[in-house]
Amino acid sequence: MHRQLSIAVERWPIAGSFTIARGSKTEAVVVVATIAEGPHAGRGECVPYPRYGETPETVAAAIETVRTLVEAGGSREDLRAAMAAGAARNALDCALVDLEAKAGGTTAAAVFGMGGLEPLVTAYTLSLGTPEAMRAAAEAARDRPLLKIKLGGAGDVERLRAVRAGAPESRIIVDANEGWSVDGWGAMMEACLEARVDLVEQPFPADADGVLADLPHPVPVCADESAHTAADIPRLAALYEAVNIKLDKAGGLTEAMRMAKAADDAGLAIMAGCMVATSLAMAPALILAQTARFVDLDGPLLLARDRSPGLRYDGSTVFPPDPALWG
Repeated sequence: MHRQLSIAVERWPIAGSFTIARGSKTEAVVVVATIAEGPHAGRGECVPYPRYGETPETVAAAIETVRTLVEAGGSREDLRAAMAAGAARNALDCALVDLEAKAGGTTAAAVFGMGGLEPLVTAYTLSLGTPEAMRAAAEAARDRPLLKIKLGGAGDVERLRAVRAGAPESRIIVDANEGWSVDGWGAMMEACLEARVDLVEQPFPADADGVLADLPHPVPVCADESAHTAADIPRLAALYEAVNIKLDKAGGLTEAMRMAKAADDAGLAIMAGCMVATSLAMAPALILAQTARFVDLDGPLLLARDRSPGLRYDGSTVFPPDPALWG
């Protein structure tokens, strides 16, 4: 049966703004691929990642290049051979998983040999800001069990102390987004220990993270921008204690699950991460997140509005998707 591929660029407003070390944004721009076959249709959502030179236009164009392959019945493995890892392949891969589940009368979890999905507790992200602003944000989120705070340079010790003061009981993940220096490592590690931080994400630029081999890690360190596919895991295992697996980097759930197995085999803890996006992007990641030590799938919580139907969040607990959304 012939398939039909459609591509849409959508804009979803963020509640306020979202700020990391590389800049701020006020909306999430996503690309959605829909693959229809007979009465069934599968969808996948991706977020073009400027850090890797992706834009909505380049991602949509990349999806277009494999239209013939997809519409002729190409598989997820065919896509993996034809496309590089990245947002474009993610949208298509997730759409094919969704289509396979719907056409087969099963679930996306079953496609990967899994049973029912369990609700999970996700981190809640606090944007980079002044210590005063971050303390206020932490106070507003102090009932959430796990906070992820964006840092990235001068003033980070003060920001971290302010967040801990605002949310004295929450567990904390620190995300530096490649913004720290080797010279400041000792001071930041001391501050992280003082603040009882569970994990530090990507302190140094991806092309300069080899220094981690020679630095003490009193707090576990997690690769993010350095981690893309399963092929990266052997190098990362010598430098980090954990890896943040994001479907947009891996190029889909299929590669993300391979990556998770490789990470587990290498003794790395797994974080299931996300970009700021709607529930359609989070739903596939919930499959990956079932065995993750850290879950960071709060994208819809940062939006002014989500798609309907969306995932159900009860505080920081996120529940498995309804098949009408995905999977």
